[in-house]
Amino acid sequence: MMCAAVAGQRGKRVVLIEHTRSPGEKIRISGGGRSNFTNLGAGPENFLSGNPSFCRSALAGYSPQDFVALVRRHGIKFHEKHLGQLFCDESATQIVDMLRTECDVGGVDWHLACPISDIGQENGGYLIGTAAGSLAARKLVVATGGLSIPKIGASDLGYRIARQFGIRVLEPRPGLVPLVFDTATWDPLVEMAGLSVDAEMACQGGFGRAHFREDLLFTHRGFSGPAALQVSSYWQPGKPLAINLTPDVDWAQLVENKGAYRGSAASVLTKWMPRRLAEHFATTSLTPELMSRPLADLPDKVLRALASKVSEWQIIPSGTEGFRKAEVTVGGVDTRDLSSQTMEARKVPGLYFIGEVVDVTGWLGGYNFQWAWASAIACAKSL
Repeated sequence: MMCAAVAGQRGKRVVLIEHTRSPGEKIRISGGGRSNFTNLGAGPENFLSGNPSFCRSALAGYSPQDFVALVRRHGIKFHEKHLGQLFCDESATQIVDMLRTECDVGGVDWHLACPISDIGQENGGYLIGTAAGSLAARKLVVATGGLSIPKIGASDLGYRIARQFGIRVLEPRPGLVPLVFDTATWDPLVEMAGLSVDAEMACQGGFGRAHFREDLLFTHRGFSGPAALQVSSYWQPGKPLAINLTPDVDWAQLVENKGAYRGSAASVLTKWMPRRLAEHFATTSLTPELMSRPLADLPDKVLRALASKVSEWQIIPSGTEGFRKAEVTVGGVDTRDLSSQTMEARKVPGLYFIGEVVDVTGWLGGYNFQWAWASAIACAKSL
């Protein structure tokens, strides 16, 4: 919609083909129905890609402030919630309506509930077979998104189009997705489901070391919440997570000054984490006799072992909740085969790929929408 609107307003004749009846469903369901439509701090460092520099040009050409200006022009009220994340005050449908209005201004021709059957090349352009008949176009923009959230229409069409024209695709996998564990690992933690704690979570993945401090949510199967979702995009199967459940605690100093703390180890831990979690780590680290002792009476060696358990917790997920629960798709159309200035396929003139279908994946917090807007603008200006 963003690309179509700008291209139309620049004098191009545009047809927008959408295989569902409702365009912008991912916008509508985002941000708890209020759409986290951008992030004020969005920059190249907030994105994963086989080529980390690819997104620089598009992001520089269309900033979060540019999108905010568009939102203001349409009278949509919004607020900053956390770490630069902007949300609509009222409803995410306002963003969808804004984009539809922009498309109407550009004279965009809509083809909704119109699946594509095939695509071919003809007379230097493209012939698109659709449920409404064949359409001929000089240029074709693929903005099909990734595989995440199939229930709202996600499909692999964009990847199939890329492969059809000899463009490489990096294997898609779920990103910003809850992590799960095997039964043996998670059974002792099932009763923690519903607990949330401020934590640092890190892992070593294919994109280097990832480290985030956010809320971590325990579920019946594993971890969710911002910390887990952020790390999930980097995590590789078989690799451990490193978790610090007490990021504000200097344990060396605590051990040195243990006499200042009254109560048992479990009761002291409740200063920084929910009681159930504190009791779990205390009981799995201490003997029953030590559990009943005041923390001040525990040997330094015992306290250091407890510190290691809660501040250097190592645990290996068995997998993720998959594309069904993933907010984004990591991987996609290989950026080596695209122009970073225009999003055009290097060896296939007139064929463009934008947004999530491309191997550019943002962090949680409005970054992926900003990539959608920026890549759309870069493409539209070059059509």
